[in-house]
Amino acid sequence: MVERIEDLNLPNSVVTRLMKEALPCDVKIASESRTALTRATSVFVLYLTSAATAVAEKKKQKVLTVDHVLAGLEEIEFDSFIAPLKKDLENYRKTMKNKKDKKGDKPENEEPMEEANEED
Repeated sequence: MVERIEDLNLPNSVVTRLMKEALPCDVKIASESRTALTRATSVFVLYLTSAATAVAEKKKQKVLTVDHVLAGLEEIEFDSFIAPLKKDLENYRKTMKNKKDKKGDKPENEEPMEEANEED
């Protein structure tokens, strides 16, 4: 476990980049709002992880999968996030498949990427 709650925060640079991408270019970001959003995103990730872990434990599974995360979103009443996340996940998988297809054969010492077992 971590010693301080601040150790669980996402990096400020990542949150700042996300904020800048979401806001019009003429909007400035106050330092306090950056700090508040950094903490809020960290709390959200912890909350969702907890909900997804609870789903996995109910199913007596030890590996957290995408389905657990999606069920966790439903559990914490963020249903509106599920469809866009599924779409992004589909795009990510297509991108990864295309990269894999372009690489061709992998070197012998490189292990294949395993996809999560998606069970309901």
